[in-house]
Amino acid sequence: MSSPDFSPAPYPFYAEEGPATEFVPSLSGPHERYWLHALLFLLTMFTTSMVGVALQTDFDRNLPFDVAHSFDMYAVVWRHPSTILAGLPFSLTLAAILLAHEFGHYLACVYYRVNATLPYFLPAPSLIGTFGAFIRIRSAIYSKRVLFDIGVAGPLAGFVFLLPALGVGLAFSKIIPGIAEQGSFHFGVPRLEWLLERLIFQGANSADIYLHPVARAAWIGMFATALNLLPIGQLDGGHILYSLVGDKHRRISMIAIAALIPLALFWWVWLVWAAVLFWMGRRHPAILDSSEVGAGRRKLGWIALAIFVLCFMPAPISNGGL
Repeated sequence: MSSPDFSPAPYPFYAEEGPATEFVPSLSGPHERYWLHALLFLLTMFTTSMVGVALQTDFDRNLPFDVAHSFDMYAVVWRHPSTILAGLPFSLTLAAILLAHEFGHYLACVYYRVNATLPYFLPAPSLIGTFGAFIRIRSAIYSKRVLFDIGVAGPLAGFVFLLPALGVGLAFSKIIPGIAEQGSFHFGVPRLEWLLERLIFQGANSADIYLHPVARAAWIGMFATALNLLPIGQLDGGHILYSLVGDKHRRISMIAIAALIPLALFWWVWLVWAAVLFWMGRRHPAILDSSEVGAGRRKLGWIALAIFVLCFMPAPISNGGL
């Protein structure tokens, strides 16, 4: 996910949405704190590896995943440090997907000489071990084409990594009748996973497929990709949307936020997302160059929409209070 940081200059210009303020780059941004990026990444590798140990242990024992096992693993790894190696298939796969996504944004910024930070990872002793990652864009983006390329680069790069990870993970998964409906959490099945399951486990029900930790990391990648591609505000999907439709962006963002509310019938957390996204803002900073992005980028926009449809789940997690 990219998080723009625009600095307003004190003189107006007329953009597609009427009078606005010109946004100019902050050329004298702060020095990169490489130690902080490295520390956050290492902490995230640790917390996700703890989740990975729990996932692998439950998978090997044919036990349904229980989030409490993730916290139990801290004591186990403290006593037997080598145990953490069992969590690496999950944590390395998830890190590769998140890194691909964020470096897709970052390298696009480098290509267009847009000032941006390296990725910040967010470790968390949670269900998946992380709150994700993001970069900060510290200078203005003057062209819709540049905005589109930066916005779409992350989801496309992440998808290139999560697709083979999902395939490999499913190949190592196994059939245990009813396993997906056991345990404290029930995970949704995105369309992409459903399609690959039909190819690998012909005739099997998704509820009978026990996902390998590598496939579970790919599942998280799909979930994160779908969230980022929501056509709202300054999410990746919001950047892509603004590049394509300009002043219609705010109206579509509001419709998308409103659409999240009935989805709370499937997963109440959508209400939280709707409130957060409404509070963060539905508008997008105006872009000086309002020229069209071109037919090629519009086709990429349709590809991004297809990825969103393949990865989106109305009920990502159910039961267990979620």
